[in-house]
Amino acid sequence: MTPNTPSPLTLPARAPLLSRGGWAAFLVALILVCAVAPVLNMAVPEGSAFHLSDYMVGLIGKIMCYAICALAMDLIWGYTGILSLGHGLFFALGGYMMGMYLMRQIGRDGSYKSDLPDFMVFLDWKELPWHWALSGSFVATLVLIVAVPALLAFVFGWFAFRSRIKGVYFSIITQALTVAAMLLFFRNETGFGGNNGFTDFKRILGIPIATQEMRMTLFVLTGATLLGFFLLARWLVGSKYGRVLQAIRDAESRVMFSGYNPLPYKLSIWVISAVMCGVAGALYVPQVGIINPGEMSPANSIEIAIWAAVGGRATLVGPIIGAFLVNGAKSWLTVAAPEYWLFFLGGLFIVVTLFLPNGVVGLVRQLRRGKPVTAPAAAAAERSLESEAGEDVPPSVGPQATALPGQGARA
Repeated sequence: MTPNTPSPLTLPARAPLLSRGGWAAFLVALILVCAVAPVLNMAVPEGSAFHLSDYMVGLIGKIMCYAICALAMDLIWGYTGILSLGHGLFFALGGYMMGMYLMRQIGRDGSYKSDLPDFMVFLDWKELPWHWALSGSFVATLVLIVAVPALLAFVFGWFAFRSRIKGVYFSIITQALTVAAMLLFFRNETGFGGNNGFTDFKRILGIPIATQEMRMTLFVLTGATLLGFFLLARWLVGSKYGRVLQAIRDAESRVMFSGYNPLPYKLSIWVISAVMCGVAGALYVPQVGIINPGEMSPANSIEIAIWAAVGGRATLVGPIIGAFLVNGAKSWLTVAAPEYWLFFLGGLFIVVTLFLPNGVVGLVRQLRRGKPVTAPAAAAAERSLESEAGEDVPPSVGPQATALPGQGARA
C-alpha cells in the first residue's frame, strides 16, 4: 500500500452480547422465573410470608406479557425511530389465535353441550366459519400466532414504508388501523364473539387450565419467552443490521445517500416487533382467561409507548422496567384510588417527557456517571436551531451519531 492510498474503513469489533454483569443479571432473572417462583408458589405453605400467591403469579405473568410488547416497541421506536400507536392490534391478533384454539378445546363442556362454541350456538350458527378451520390443531395455532400478525404487519408496512410515510402521520395511520380492526371484531357476524369475545376456557392440550401446575407452567413459559426475546433484541441491535437501524433513526436521508435502502430494514424490524406482540398476546390469553376487542383499543396501544418512554428508549431493559413500574402502579392504584389512575398515567407521561427524556434507565445512568440531568428545553432548542439549518436531527435518545457499516457500499 502506497503512502497516498487511503486506509480501508475498519469497523469496530462486535461487542459481546452481554457484559459479565449483564449475564449475571440474566441468569438471576432466569433462576427467579424458572426455579424460585415455582417453589414459592407450589412448595411454600400459604400462611408463610414467603408464599407467592396465585394472584401474584397471574399478575406477574400478565405484566411479563406486557413487557414483551414494550420490548418490541423499543426495537421500532427506540432503535429505528418508528412510533407505532397500533401495536395493541398485533397483541390482540395473537390472543385471538390462541383464544380460538382454547374455545375449540372446550368441546361439549359448554353451556349448550355443542361442538360449536357457545356464542355460535346462541347466534344460531350451524357450522364453523372458514377461518376457524385450523383452530382445532395446536401446531397450526402456533403457526398462526406468528403468521397472522406477521402477514398484516408486512402488508401494512410495505405500503406505508414504500410511500415514505413517517412521523406523526405514520403514528396516526397505525392507530386508525387498530380502530378499524376493533370495530370489525365487535361485529357478531365476523365469528369472533362480538363484544364478549372468548372466555370460559377449560383446557390446553387436554390439560385443565385452572390447575396450579398449568398456571405455573404458563408463568415460566412467559418469563423464558421474555428473556429469549431480550437476547434476540440484544443480538439484533448489536449487529450490522442494528447499526443501520440506528442510522435510519438518526438520519434516514443520509443512510440513503450512503447507498442503503431503508425499506427492507424498516419493514423487517416492523414485522419482527409485530410477531413479538402476537406471541405476547397468545401467552396472555390463557393466563387472564379472556380476550375481546377491547384489547385493540387505542388506549392500550398508547400505553405500550408509555412503558417504553418511562423505562427509557433504546435501552432494551428500560421498557421492561417501565412495563413493570407502570402496571405495578396501575394494579395498586386501581384498588387504592381507582378514580385517580388515569390522571396518574397522564401525569407520568408528561413528567417523563419534560424531565426524563431518556427514561428511568437514562436517569440512573446519568447519576452513576455523576453527570447532571440534561435540560430537555435546552436540548430541544439546540435541535430546533439545527433543524432550521437544514440538518437531519437525531432524537434525544441513544447515540447521537451512528457509524454505518461499510460506508458507501450497499447492504
